[in-house]
Amino acid sequence: MVPDGPEPGTWTGIAAMADAFNDQLRAWEHFRVEATEFRELDDKRVLALVQFHARGKSSAVAADQEGAEVFDVRDCRVTRLVAYWERKRALADLGLKE
Repeated sequence: MVPDGPEPGTWTGIAAMADAFNDQLRAWEHFRVEATEFRELDDKRVLALVQFHARGKSSAVAADQEGAEVFDVRDCRVTRLVAYWERKRALADLGLKE
């Protein structure tokens, strides 16, 4: 699930998630995500604070964005991923502060 950003949406299954992610990557060059911090939210969820780095293919504008990703984990497997482009929104949704 991507609740914000340029193309929000919800997808189910690995194949659908991969297709959606690949669609979003088409607009960017040199896209990378760097995790800067991990927080255990509870016994089933982990918050990763991330930094997105990319350059727009058509605009050549550099993007450095503070985001966040919430991983639901069951039996050592990620069962749900919520990827936020806006870190502030993620923290607000989770009732957390920076």
